[in-house]
Amino acid sequence: MNNERAWVNDAIALIKADYQRSADTHLIKVALPEFSGIDIYLKDESTHPTGSLKHRLARSLFLYALCNGNINENTTIIEASSGSTAISEAYFSRLLGLRFIAVMAKSISPEKITLIKNYGGECHLVESTDMIYAQSEHLAKELNGYYMDQFTYAERATDWRGNNNIAESIFKQMSLEAYPVPKYVVVSAGTGGTSATIGRYIRYNQLSCDLVVTDPQHSVFNEYYKTGNKALCSSQSSRIEGIGRPRVEPSFIASLIDRMIKVPDSESVDAMLWLETILGRKVGPSTGTNMVGVLQLAREMQAKGEKGSIVTLLCDRGDRYLDSYYCAEWVKLHITDTP
Repeated sequence: MNNERAWVNDAIALIKADYQRSADTHLIKVALPEFSGIDIYLKDESTHPTGSLKHRLARSLFLYALCNGNINENTTIIEASSGSTAISEAYFSRLLGLRFIAVMAKSISPEKITLIKNYGGECHLVESTDMIYAQSEHLAKELNGYYMDQFTYAERATDWRGNNNIAESIFKQMSLEAYPVPKYVVVSAGTGGTSATIGRYIRYNQLSCDLVVTDPQHSVFNEYYKTGNKALCSSQSSRIEGIGRPRVEPSFIASLIDRMIKVPDSESVDAMLWLETILGRKVGPSTGTNMVGVLQLAREMQAKGEKGSIVTLLCDRGDRYLDSYYCAEWVKLHITDTP
């Protein structure tokens, strides 16, 4: 075995040991008495070491790249991100002693930039979201580094059959509940990796459960779902950080989705603020987007006299957005439901 292969083996061992030290995330039952016979749950992904759902993705992307021979001890890691994936990848880069550069739009929340830097990462800021892809490819070529490219590899880096992925974790934790197989699992999409993993897991295990994806304004995913047009592009970026994309990402697999719900930005923020009063702590805006979808589905079930459960994701911590979505002046300036 050569030295490079030995380093890769050690790197994989470090990631596995880090995973072994981490507990699974909680599944929180949300008490909403107005929906009698309809149980609502939040899979709390904010309790990962890096504070978001993207911790799972970053770990999978690193293992995928290592096992494919794309990373060695001198590799600079570059990623295009809206922040949370970059935070998690900075964490794993530091674990392996690698240089990490996040390519992000200048509009990213300052709290996320601080977290990336706290993990030893560097931030390369560009004017708009649509520039992050080309800039990441350019940096990888210039530095002889590796562009992690979450938007391409998210759907294939995770073992969707099991191996304690998010879907397996959800259904295992639901097994003793009154309605163990949810009528709906509701997620929002950034890369599309989470929806792909859950959708495949549902089908692989022949579960009577629908996958519903919520989509914010200025994202093309919902229109692509309806039309199948992969060339769709938006001149504006999503105002809900972490979800929605201005182009159809390779990891977004529409055929796995049973339904999509378009969510106005103002409703995402309102639901985020409302959830704080229910949970007693702050959550991020994408969790608000998810909850708008959940409440719509719960009302539909209620109108039909149906009973069952709905599971969605608490994607990240709200303390990353104190100067943005939790600031009334910022919301008034940036959040509008006009096209």
